[in-house]
Amino acid sequence: MARNPDTGQPSYAKGARVTGESRDRLQAELKRRYEAGASIRTLAQETGRSYGFVHNVLVESQVRLRGRGGPNRRRAAPASTSSG
Repeated sequence: MARNPDTGQPSYAKGARVTGESRDRLQAELKRRYEAGASIRTLAQETGRSYGFVHNVLVESQVRLRGRGGPNRRRAAPASTSSG
């Protein structure tokens, strides 16, 4: 396991399987950092893994995932006309 030169965090080769004790350590670290407020995208970038991989690891560790945040994209309400 190499370290990401930008963050100093462990980096796992893309596509390489992370199993056993290594996966347990990664799972605990991702869970701790996510619960401290880091986003899935940030964790994925810092570990060199995909968004889906990080998401799945968090789900496996039974983390309660946050909502996506940001404004909801809703259709504009039709303009109401009042007759008079």
